[in-house]
Amino acid sequence: MSVEDQLIRLAHGPVDGPIDLIRLCLFDWAAVALAGQNEPVAQILAMQAGIEGDASVIGGGETSAPDAALINGATGHALDYDDTHFDHIGHTSAVIMPCVLALAEDQMVDDMTTVAEAALIGSEAAVRTGIWLGRAHYQIGFHQTATAGAIGGAVAGARLLGLSKAQTRHAIGLAATGASGLKGQFGTMGKPLNAGLAARCGVESVLWAQAGLTGDPHGVTQFGATHHGVSDPGAWDGNDWKIDRVSHKFHACCHGLHAMLEALRDVDGPVDALQVHTHPRWIGVCDKPAPATGLEIKFSYAMTAALALSGVDTGATSSYSDANAKAPKLVAMRDKVTVATDDSLSEMQARVDVAYADGSSATLTHDLNTPLDLATREMRLQNKAVSLLGGAAEALWAACQGDDVAALTEILRG
Repeated sequence: MSVEDQLIRLAHGPVDGPIDLIRLCLFDWAAVALAGQNEPVAQILAMQAGIEGDASVIGGGETSAPDAALINGATGHALDYDDTHFDHIGHTSAVIMPCVLALAEDQMVDDMTTVAEAALIGSEAAVRTGIWLGRAHYQIGFHQTATAGAIGGAVAGARLLGLSKAQTRHAIGLAATGASGLKGQFGTMGKPLNAGLAARCGVESVLWAQAGLTGDPHGVTQFGATHHGVSDPGAWDGNDWKIDRVSHKFHACCHGLHAMLEALRDVDGPVDALQVHTHPRWIGVCDKPAPATGLEIKFSYAMTAALALSGVDTGATSSYSDANAKAPKLVAMRDKVTVATDDSLSEMQARVDVAYADGSSATLTHDLNTPLDLATREMRLQNKAVSLLGGAAEALWAACQGDDVAALTEILRG
């Protein structure tokens, strides 16, 4: 069975997967997007949007469905605080949620269950496509969030709009020719733009296919062949839902720091010294020993550990400030932290050796692959939303758990 056949099977198959988890992903994405609405990339794109259309723009206004998907996709990824899937090697909700919401408003689909089911199918399609493309695609320089994400967006939209199997095949073929996104954009506004471009690609491909535009029936196959995809057939094995392994960020910093920060939740008392053990790949990414700015804190084992040990909320974006980078108390704690590599650890694991001020010691570990039950995930995502939005988080939670899409889009418009 071809990759296109597998995607069509997903788009038209039963929805017996983790809908409650997808609603949590929607809530998390919306909270992060609302918190990111004043980021420069969000403001610049919003100023460039047209004024014709019925799809909501985060922070205010309406525009066309493709433009709304573009703006909201970039806005939701502007803080890089949205969910991640390590098998997929990218972010799923940053693309799929703005895609399905823009199409829902454009096509007057107001039932939240229908939208959530489409988001589930599209997220699963993005993850499996990312696995099918493989690590070689990512390592050569492509951004899976955008490439596999665009395919997932088309599958989600095809499900939402009830396209025929023939139309679905055209939609994913058109998405394949429009999919793009380079890792070289990391560190610039081009990174969140990648997510927006993928969301827009998904929306446009579906609307074009609905209108009768045709595309290469083997478009995704050709995309893999020309973009260093490994065409891993194992991506389609099993009846389990790959999206179940989605990882939410509970700390507003590089994901390479999260296993350490989770381990530090078990620190019990004042610390005299701390040694962090991590996989070697993270050293070149997030081991800035003496960050000078708030942005650099987000890539520093030592300083994020200092924040956590000092009771500073690592889930609040305001904690990553220039003032905190220079705060004497935090700098003193930072200087008690050393970092070492350990090849026996996976990229998802960290080990922390703690020397307490009373002379005792402990070794703490955490693996981000450890399953997180739904109730715990729900509680922590609600706490994260409060850190980002304050009292507005409660209304957002109610809207994402409700039945009415308009209740959510009203909040997103502000």
